[in-house]
Amino acid sequence: MALVLLVVTGCRHHQQMAQPAPQSLPPPVYPTPPPVYTPPPQPRQPSPEVSSTPSSPIGANAEDLEYVETHRPIETRVGLASWYEAPYKGRRAANGKVFDGETMTAANRTLPMGSLIKVTNLKTGQSGVMRVTDRGPFVEGRIVDLSRAAAIATGIYRPGIARVRLDVYETPKPIESGGHWCVQIGPFTSYAVASRLKRRLIRKYPRASVIEFPSERHYWVRIRPHDGDRAMAEYLARHLRPSQGEAYLTRLD
Repeated sequence: MALVLLVVTGCRHHQQMAQPAPQSLPPPVYPTPPPVYTPPPQPRQPSPEVSSTPSSPIGANAEDLEYVETHRPIETRVGLASWYEAPYKGRRAANGKVFDGETMTAANRTLPMGSLIKVTNLKTGQSGVMRVTDRGPFVEGRIVDLSRAAAIATGIYRPGIARVRLDVYETPKPIESGGHWCVQIGPFTSYAVASRLKRRLIRKYPRASVIEFPSERHYWVRIRPHDGDRAMAEYLARHLRPSQGEAYLTRLD
């Protein structure tokens, strides 16, 4: 019996030794991911020219606010600001888009269309960042006309007019060189007076483009020198002496 037990035990031991222990698998090896490419910061591009497609005008956005906070103005002007809405609400501004008083926009006679500006009320210190989308104001002594939203932001809405500092931060085109210039004359309360001035200017400046057009309650005459030359437009603005109104140097683009 002892001999039989010894033989059986030996056989089991042999079987156990013959079975290899289960082998643990090595941890999986994954390829190292490539580094993420971060492009270098690009210089800020000039604002695109405003399209003539009818829609709401382009006002200032968050990127514009950040740009103003991190840059110095390229030009500063001081003068009177006013605000406008009716009868322009729902009509096209000078940039070809429908005027909307709830956007941060402004009208200026000589800054390139789409210019980024900041207007500061010199009495209250309130300010707003906006884009130039229209032409005006055609009132002597005023340098900028604000939308309703811009007037509220700068504290001009209730008084209607205030002395401001206008800081220019960005223009899609050069301020001093180039451009398409003209002189806008008026306002005239009589169509006959505006028409007589138009005929006189056509005779005196046959190469210039002269038009007459109505506003809500008045008439205007606009003379554009050949090729929109600024020097000639400035000369006309200085020397024209209309019987009514004033002659305003204006940039069309």
